[in-house]
Amino acid sequence: MDVKRIAVLPGDGIGPEVVKVAVAVLKAVAERCRLHLEFHEALVGGAAYDATGHPLPPETLALCQSSDAVLFGAVGGPKYDNLEPPEIRPERGGLLPLRKKLNLFANLRPARLYPALASASSLKPELVAKGLDILVVRELLGGIYFGQPKGRSDDGRRAVDTSAYEVSEIERIAHVAFQAAKRRGKRVCSVDKANVLETSRLWREVVARVAESYPDVELTDMLVDNCAMQLVRNPAQFDVVLTENMFGDILSDEAAMLTGSLGMLASASLSSSGPGLYEPVHGSAPDITGQNKANPLAAILSAALLLRYSLNHEDAAAMIERAVDVVLQAGYRTADIATAGQSAIGTCAMGQSVIEKLGAV
Repeated sequence: MDVKRIAVLPGDGIGPEVVKVAVAVLKAVAERCRLHLEFHEALVGGAAYDATGHPLPPETLALCQSSDAVLFGAVGGPKYDNLEPPEIRPERGGLLPLRKKLNLFANLRPARLYPALASASSLKPELVAKGLDILVVRELLGGIYFGQPKGRSDDGRRAVDTSAYEVSEIERIAHVAFQAAKRRGKRVCSVDKANVLETSRLWREVVARVAESYPDVELTDMLVDNCAMQLVRNPAQFDVVLTENMFGDILSDEAAMLTGSLGMLASASLSSSGPGLYEPVHGSAPDITGQNKANPLAAILSAALLLRYSLNHEDAAAMIERAVDVVLQAGYRTADIATAGQSAIGTCAMGQSVIEKLGAV
């Protein structure tokens, strides 16, 4: 029996709520598709800090490294924002080191506007009438988040963050983007700040070289400030957006709002080998924690990506995505995607609705 081992890291805030629903969906799909999945839960983030004094305990890292995939919730919250030293804060001491230890260099963030949610988009109807399907490919282990030196002066009056990229780091993420584009619309828009930053000038040079290996894919370059504007002016022009760590962090959240809500945005973080990490992008949302208000669809769609990229079960992944589409067409909404005149259902009810629609189409 081929048993796949899934590390489950609920984390903080609404993380446990949405991850619980996503696991329930995975179990339902596994039963339908005769998959054999094992789920092993561990602490991360603020929850881990409270229990062990560190946001990424060794046993959590060991579990992730020995698993086939990692399903992640969210970390952080006001309680932990001012922990000292900064290395023990949930994001900096938990999520970032986990990405580094698992060598998760490629972050894929699909931003798809489901037709049923066109009215929930932040854009005018005429801009999204044909729908949106954008894939942001973000480099995840380089740039300003990891560059050295990093820190504050002893008197606290000066702070330094260093942005740095190696040619090899740019090459490997560029290949991911071009390979993804070959399966989609065959267009890559590489986003940088080459008019100001040396790292961006190197980025643009390396991406252009990699593009020569993909003659059937169109490459364009765009400055990040212009890209931010174009995403709200004419988002349909984009197919695959390739960019570095910080720019990708910002632009993917902007793209998410075009689709109706951060609660709809899934993500996959991949390495060359080893387990991938799958998480909703919405964060811990402490203002709605424990109220059964969180939208679980981003976590559910992240579970679909887990099936696709780490377990190579395309049929099971597509089954989840179709079920989400059917649920939205049927008018089910959580509060974040409900518009005037629509009633909202809770986290658990939305998850159950998706489970009931599995195999419906």
